[in-house]
Amino acid sequence: MNQFQHRNGIMHAEDVSLPDIAAAVGTPVYVYSASAVAEQYRRLSEGLSGLDHLICYALKANSNQALLKLLAGMGAGFDAVSGGEIARVLAAGAPGDRIVFSGVGKTRMEMRDALLAGVRQFNVESEPELELLNEVALSMGTRAPVAVRINPDVDPKTHRKISTGKSENKFGIPLERARNVYETASAMDGIRIAGLDLHIGSQLTSLAPLERAYRKAADLVAVLRSDGFQIDRIDLGGGLGIAYDRNLPGPPTIEQWCDLIGRETDKLNCEIVIEPGRLLVGGAGILLASILYLKRGHDRRFLVIDAAMNDLLRPSMYDAHHEVLTVRDASDAESAILDVVGPICESGDTLAVQRSMQLPAAGDLVAIMSAGAYSSAMASEYNSRPLVPEVLVSGNRFAVVRERNDIGKMIARDRIPNWL
Repeated sequence: MNQFQHRNGIMHAEDVSLPDIAAAVGTPVYVYSASAVAEQYRRLSEGLSGLDHLICYALKANSNQALLKLLAGMGAGFDAVSGGEIARVLAAGAPGDRIVFSGVGKTRMEMRDALLAGVRQFNVESEPELELLNEVALSMGTRAPVAVRINPDVDPKTHRKISTGKSENKFGIPLERARNVYETASAMDGIRIAGLDLHIGSQLTSLAPLERAYRKAADLVAVLRSDGFQIDRIDLGGGLGIAYDRNLPGPPTIEQWCDLIGRETDKLNCEIVIEPGRLLVGGAGILLASILYLKRGHDRRFLVIDAAMNDLLRPSMYDAHHEVLTVRDASDAESAILDVVGPICESGDTLAVQRSMQLPAAGDLVAIMSAGAYSSAMASEYNSRPLVPEVLVSGNRFAVVRERNDIGKMIARDRIPNWL
């Protein structure tokens, strides 16, 4: 369901026109559709309805409190990868037992806070982490519920920087060491074995790698049970991609992914946990920007906008594709090939390269599509540019869910020593 559509020549977010949001809040600004997030969650929940399951939203994709509150109200769990993310989930009103705690570098303090919060499980990524977690749990007089994250050495066929399931990646424990790790964990008084965990990467456009990984995990569950370990839960991670480029074939559907999960786990008699992030929020957000200039270079033309790589890092970091659409219907305007660039003093501050667009004018608005995931969450204040606001739309209402930062407050965070 696309909640960003042109009506009477103007793009809307649900029932709110984007120029109205720009006039009220300014640009650049992130705009999210509440109904788009809710619809993706409903499709997943319905697709898994025949299974004992928990959908844990991976909030590293976008941790805005309003989105967390929305998903918590629908019954979602959460996949957190830091103590800060756990604090965000708790602040949004979700209970600790709906949190799975992932990440390769958990600190002693994070472990302690997670145990106090009563998290559902720790996805343990190494033997040293297991030893430290046991020590922390014993010091608190409790036991930590653990799912060992395995690395199944499956190539997810995605960008190398978001691949997590190959043997050279830093994530998880090699499959061939898993039995020994479970044996070690079972002998620890501060550890309670809860299940098995895996996650092979993000923005997957084929189900084949997931199928291979799931089969390896299912085989391991059988082996571990034959060794006498109780495996009641299997966490399959997330990773299913979204469509960024309308000119390319789309990824598998939510329903196809759910069917795969059902087929591969049907006989395991386990609770199924999944950790979608981008899939829930990626298509539910845009970055709304104003056009500053149309500039002619030596052999190309540039559309200079007020959004930049510090606001949306994905094109610079991953060479990621985002559609750039004019907010006002410009179908009767001249067509041109343009580079869409921001004002930051780096050539890397390029949001789209050689795009065919209807030629807009300075002062017009553009919408950078599919920007709900790994966009505002990865933003920075590079070039002393304040973090941009975020707006949530529901029907004909909208609200600012993160205010634009203030340059004065940014400067005030710095401290000048008294000897200067």
